[in-house]
Amino acid sequence: MEKFIELFAEAIEREDEVKMEDEFRDYDEWSSIAYLSVIAMLDEEYGIQIEESEFKKLRTVKALYDACINK
Repeated sequence: MEKFIELFAEAIEREDEVKMEDEFRDYDEWSSIAYLSVIAMLDEEYGIQIEESEFKKLRTVKALYDACINK
């Protein structure tokens, strides 16, 4: 889980702490580029592809993490 948070923060270029309960879309760093970076990170690091429609349903860092480990 710590590695996931580290990779997520790096992907969106966030220097502040990332918590599992955070709604990542509320981060100042969140943008379409951050979205693409997260999608690329998930594919590169975990071999996971999440459809855009499924990704839109995810709100928290934990929900994203859970979606990844359940793939």
